[in-house]
Amino acid sequence: MKVYFCGSIRGGRDDVHVYRRIVGKLQSYGTVLTEHVSSPELTDRGEDATAAGDRAIHDRDMDWLRQSDVIVAEVTQPSLGVGYELGHAVAMKKRILCLFRPSSGRSLSAMIRGFADGELFVVRDYSEEEVENVLEEFFNALKRT
Repeated sequence: MKVYFCGSIRGGRDDVHVYRRIVGKLQSYGTVLTEHVSSPELTDRGEDATAAGDRAIHDRDMDWLRQSDVIVAEVTQPSLGVGYELGHAVAMKKRILCLFRPSSGRSLSAMIRGFADGELFVVRDYSEEEVENVLEEFFNALKRT
């Protein structure tokens, strides 16, 4: 299984420790195409964008999104890029899990929570301590469908 993980990069890296934990668990389900998002070396300036710049990053990530079987997005830290990726994933009819931590004190966008249908687009509130269990429930349900 190919997993596309979404998390904030240029929108802020405060949750990178959570991303690392999520990606660690996701690796037990398959290949995480976007493992670099969980790297503590990646700053909010983003990755080195080769000579082709942001276009190369965009095109590479859209290719990975097309290749993926499932999308897991940590949406606690607001990010234009994550929203963009989710919009494209919806258009591609991908299975999507959005993870949100209410303990952050933030409110999740109505455009994310309001679109949840419990099947193709799932939104789960969670605490950091339970993230592995939330992922396990989601992937076990995927196996049954």
